[in-house]
Amino acid sequence: MKSFLKSLMAVALLISIAAWAGAGKVDFSGTWAMNAEKSATGESAPRRVASKMTVAQKGDTLSVERTFIRNTGEVTTSIEKLTMDGKECVSTVMDRPRTSTATWSEDGKTMTIATKSVFERDGNKIEMNSTEAWKLSEDGKTLTVDVASTSPRGDRKGAFVYDRVK
Repeated sequence: MKSFLKSLMAVALLISIAAWAGAGKVDFSGTWAMNAEKSATGESAPRRVASKMTVAQKGDTLSVERTFIRNTGEVTTSIEKLTMDGKECVSTVMDRPRTSTATWSEDGKTMTIATKSVFERDGNKIEMNSTEAWKLSEDGKTLTVDVASTSPRGDRKGAFVYDRVK
């Protein structure tokens, strides 16, 4: 009987540890449309923000398809694949190469993407750095992305709110 109870307690402990390890990390998967009314898109906000995002999250892998509307009205999309373990990932967004790292907060509720983009414009080398902090609402219907960026044009900050479409 004692051996049965020890085995039962060991199984219960393993189940608790597995549930604790997987619990807490939110899943950002879904299709998201920017809610301009709820977003902070003023003059000091970053200029190029996705109007729509389709996110697929599986384990520590995140795939983000972003839809942008350029000043000309042209619609473009980019796909970025990230690992959420802090390893560098290289991609191209808005025709610019970028290196990003994605990490989780200690409580698993916020994902932070740090990005560095270096490109040339008019023969000048330009470096842009940004940080995105992704947070999901308790009901899972709203994704807030706080963005801070630094470039030769100065520092910019914005809070972009996306509503779940599906």
